[in-house]
Amino acid sequence: MSSQTTPTETSSLLPGHRSQPEGEDGHGKATHSESNLRTRGIVWGALTILLFAGLVLFVGFQHVLEDRFYPLFGLLPKDPILAALAIMEKAPVIDGHIDLPFLTRLRFANNASAIDMESRMPGHVDIPRLRQGKVGGFFWSVYMDCLAPGKEDRDFLTPNWSVRDTLEQIDIARLLMKKYPETFHFATGSDDIKFAIQHGKIASLMGVEGGHQLGNSLAVLRQYHALGVRYVTLTHTCHNAFADSCGFEPGMIPRHHGLSSLGRTLIEEMNRLGVLIDLSHTSDATAAQALNYSKAPVIWSHSSARAVHDVPRNVPDNVLRLIGTKEGQKDAVVMVNFAPFFVAEPGQANVQAVADHVEHIAAIAGKQHVGIGSDYDGIDSVPVGLEDVSKYPALIAELYKRGWNKYELAGLAGANLLRVFQGAEKISRELQAAGQQPAYDLYRKRKDIPRMEL
Repeated sequence: MSSQTTPTETSSLLPGHRSQPEGEDGHGKATHSESNLRTRGIVWGALTILLFAGLVLFVGFQHVLEDRFYPLFGLLPKDPILAALAIMEKAPVIDGHIDLPFLTRLRFANNASAIDMESRMPGHVDIPRLRQGKVGGFFWSVYMDCLAPGKEDRDFLTPNWSVRDTLEQIDIARLLMKKYPETFHFATGSDDIKFAIQHGKIASLMGVEGGHQLGNSLAVLRQYHALGVRYVTLTHTCHNAFADSCGFEPGMIPRHHGLSSLGRTLIEEMNRLGVLIDLSHTSDATAAQALNYSKAPVIWSHSSARAVHDVPRNVPDNVLRLIGTKEGQKDAVVMVNFAPFFVAEPGQANVQAVADHVEHIAAIAGKQHVGIGSDYDGIDSVPVGLEDVSKYPALIAELYKRGWNKYELAGLAGANLLRVFQGAEKISRELQAAGQQPAYDLYRKRKDIPRMEL
């Protein structure tokens, strides 16, 4: 057995240190304690003086402090861009709509091996610029266009390749996510988004931009969901079997005056699955009816404010007033579009004009109901100051200059979308727990499949 004694709470913490011997009357111990007390007094006195001096410096000379000292006091830098970057470090952007898959179709024939996202891409999006722009996630739009307004078959029965082409867009999106696993994290839910951000990756979700891509079929919706799709835009620029579009120019003649009966069933099935209902591109009647009919929160993945710039694709105030948590309202997020045609008169689209749309939506619906849906890679031109995904901090900085605080800006960047997504997931869990079954409704004008009396 060793002759050393067992260490106790009063043993020295420094190996090899020997305490001074105590006298028989205990004076040595008393002298040691008094010395410790004097030392502590000196240390605490010095710390108090330093704290007081720091407070005097901060209160009396705050205007001369450099930005790099602000984090020491738990404050944001004075410089708007530095403040924006500090906010986005903890609350990165989650963009509701990026058309990267469509760009890869047009420029690279959907050949993932020909695409180098670590170098400069021809559009607005690549990995270096995503990192520079503090992007934490985005919806990859798996989009295929529809016929021009008025040219579609009135009964929506003309055979086409929209379902095939949508599957090809899902395929290229998934292939690019797999090609860059250190950057992209395939996400199908809010927990996946949080996981990706916490691990320094970019949450990669998918959205189908138009009900025409469903081929009039609820079964197709379920298969898209199984492949990872988490929103469907009810219409694009054409009407479809489910709902009316706003078109592109004013004067679109309605077909259903909002939702069709199959469109209401589509919303029920999307609620059951946890697929977000996207109201961008829809007519005002479709949007109002969908807000009222859906049990789950909804989104506008890439739309702006009509009161700021009067085009059909933007959301009017009477619809914005239906958003909220009061009686007769629905929780939602309107994700502001950067397309110059939707932002301002020709030549006037800039970061300030986009911020005007954000502020107007916030003024009508509330700051907790606005987000970012740039439409990058799907637009031919961009606002000045928002040239690509690296420029998101410019928008956050502009709103910071206008008085938005860090919590409101974090909501705009992505937290508002995350809340709405979580709300849709909650409704899905509740409906499935209550036993709601898949909807088997068929488009009534189909002639290729027999009818069954249920």
